[in-house]
Amino acid sequence: MAHISTLPVQSRARCEFLEITEEIRRAVKWSGVEDGVCHIFVPHTTAGLTVNEHADPSVMRDVLARLDTLAPSDGPYTHAEGNSAAHIKAALTGSHVVLMVRGGEPVLGTCLGLVLGKFIGISLGSWIAVRLKIARLPHGVQWRHLLGAAW
Repeated sequence: MAHISTLPVQSRARCEFLEITEEIRRAVKWSGVEDGVCHIFVPHTTAGLTVNEHADPSVMRDVLARLDTLAPSDGPYTHAEGNSAAHIKAALTGSHVVLMVRGGEPVLGTCLGLVLGKFIGISLGSWIAVRLKIARLPHGVQWRHLLGAAW
């Protein structure tokens, strides 16, 4: 059985990274899945997802600054809409993440969190939909059976 839901995320700036780990944790808990997978997808061409350190917010500020250097908003682009930099940043970060679920929790390292990158905003306070699909492992199968006793 799979649980599919949409998580609306409200932006605060035109270009930003938003920490969404707790929202994903709540969605996994709500699903009732104890052992399985959580597939997170952002269906926007100017947004991306990444798993990275969330204990120190300066890390993601540094990542955003580097992305701005790699794809500046005023670069020599041919795309007529004027948002090529946002498309490039989204391509570099990716549009989906798959997390293992064990014991009803997404499996993340101590300092890891799920971060949504919004690289262009129509307006401040705009909403981004993040889609989740949470599925159970087949009956009787546990992660330790698939990955070894260490899990």
